[in-house]
Amino acid sequence: MVNEEETRDGRRGGEEKGFRFRNAVPKREETGSVGRLTSNSTKPTNHSERFVFIAEWYDPNASLLRRYELLYYPGDGSVEMHDVKNHRTFLKRTRYDDLRLEDLFIGNKVNIFSRQLVLIDYGDPYTARQLGSRKEKTLALIKPDAVSKVGEIIEIINKAGFTITKLKMMTLSRKEAADFHADHQSRPFFNELIQFSTSGPVVAMEILRDNAICEWKRLLGPANSELARTDAPGSIRALFGTDGIRNAAHGPDSFASAAREMELFFPSSGGCGPANTAKFTNCTCCIIKPHAVSEGLLGKILMAIRDACFEISAMQMFNMDRVNVEEFYEVYKGVVSEYNEMVTEMYSGSCVAMEIQQNNPTKTFREFCGPADPEIARHLRPGTLRATFGKTKIQNAVHCTDLPEDGLLEVR
Repeated sequence: MVNEEETRDGRRGGEEKGFRFRNAVPKREETGSVGRLTSNSTKPTNHSERFVFIAEWYDPNASLLRRYELLYYPGDGSVEMHDVKNHRTFLKRTRYDDLRLEDLFIGNKVNIFSRQLVLIDYGDPYTARQLGSRKEKTLALIKPDAVSKVGEIIEIINKAGFTITKLKMMTLSRKEAADFHADHQSRPFFNELIQFSTSGPVVAMEILRDNAICEWKRLLGPANSELARTDAPGSIRALFGTDGIRNAAHGPDSFASAAREMELFFPSSGGCGPANTAKFTNCTCCIIKPHAVSEGLLGKILMAIRDACFEISAMQMFNMDRVNVEEFYEVYKGVVSEYNEMVTEMYSGSCVAMEIQQNNPTKTFREFCGPADPEIARHLRPGTLRATFGKTKIQNAVHCTDLPEDGLLEVR
C-alpha cells in the first residue's frame, strides 16, 4: 500500500527530472518544519507575503507518495518547495506564472513544472487564516429547463468568482429526485416537481469560493422566477426561469443541506451518483483542455458549440493523471513532435470531456474545432474554436476526435 513512509531513504529528492532547481541552497533554520511560519507569526509585508501548503505527489517510479511544503509568494508569483521528510530545499524560489492564488485551496490539484501536486493541508496558521477561514463548497444544480443555457450560467458563475471543482451532466431517477426533494414531500406540488426533475438531463456542479452558499443563493435570486424578475432582474432565475418550479437552477440554503445534496450527486463513498447522459451512438468526443478551464473559458466554449448547432449529450469534469493521458494520446506517440507537451497540458488541471452529437459528427465537429495550431486557424478558419480560444499548438483550447471510427471509443 502506498504511503508517505518512503522505502528508498529519499535519495531521489531534488534530482528527479522535471525540476531545474536542485539542492543548491543551504538548509535554513527550522521551527518544526522547513521554513514554516510559527503560530504567532504576524502578517508579512506585501513584498514578502507567502502562503504555505502541504502537498503530495505520487512518484510512479518508486510507487509512493512524496510530501512537500509548497510556498507561494503572490507579490511576484514565485514558488518554492521543500521536502518534508528530508528537511531540505527541493525547488529554489523561482517565478512560475502558471499558478494563481485562486488555485490554492485544500483538495485542489496544481501543476508545478510538469509535476501534479495535491494540496492536502495548510502549511502554517497564517495561510489557514487568510485562505481557509471562509472558503465553502456548495452545489449548483442546473435544472432541465435551463440545460440549454449551461454556457451562460457557467459564465455567470465564473464572473462571480466561483471555482468549479466538479461537474457532471446526469439524469435523475424518480427515487433520486424524491430523495433530493425530500423536504417538499408534503407540499401539493411535489409530484409536479418530481416529474419536472426527471424530464431531462441536469448539470450538477460543486462550486467553491468565500461564503459560497450565501453568494450562490444571491446569484440565483428568489425561487419564483416572476418575483426574481421584479426584485433581482440580473439573477439567474430572472434571466432563465419561468415560474416557481421551472426556475433554471437550485442551490442549498445551509451547510447541512449542501453536504447532503453534494453527497447525492458526488458521493464520497466511491459511488458514481446519478447516471450520466451519454448515448454512445453517432457521437464524437471533445475535451476542453485544462488551460481553457482555468482561464474561465468553459462557458464561452459551451455557448459556441451550442450556437454551431451541435448537441452536447454528455459532459463531465475530470482530473487525469499522466498514465491516463498517455494511454488516451497513445496514437500520437512518435507521430506528433509535441506529444510530451500535449500530455503535460492535459493532466495539468481539470478538463471537461463531452459527447457531441450531430449527423456525421466526427467530420463536422472536427472542422468546427479547426486546425491544431491556433495561429494557422486564425488565418484559415477564423470562426473555429481553436482560432477563437486557442493560444498555442499545445494550449489550443480543445481536443477533438480525429478519426470517425475513434469517436465512440474516445467517448467511452
